[in-house]
Amino acid sequence: MPHTERADRPDRLSVEHRIVEGIRVVNLRGEIDYDTLDQLSEALLGEGGPVPARIVADLSGVTFMDSSGLNVLIAAHRLANDGKGWVRIAGAHESVLRVLHMTGVDSLIPCHATAEQAMTA
Repeated sequence: MPHTERADRPDRLSVEHRIVEGIRVVNLRGEIDYDTLDQLSEALLGEGGPVPARIVADLSGVTFMDSSGLNVLIAAHRLANDGKGWVRIAGAHESVLRVLHMTGVDSLIPCHATAEQAMTA
């Protein structure tokens, strides 16, 4: 059963995650910024347990992301790589893709059109 967390405001970040064939798939909706970085970090990396080896961050519902989100994605990437795993981004809209490209994060973390593509790449 998927785990769901909702922020106090509907325009903030909502998170749903599930495990599919050993891959942690995190569906994100709303805005990723300084106020939501703890929620994002917990969603990607778990709740204090071992870091998932394989993570897909589905950004198809993300309308805004600042450097706080980039930093969390990079931290997740480094931790997953240390465990011989990976992080992949899926479904990012053009405005978020532009931020990922301008900062070079898209060359560090592969971006895919859909979560399904990210899981099987």
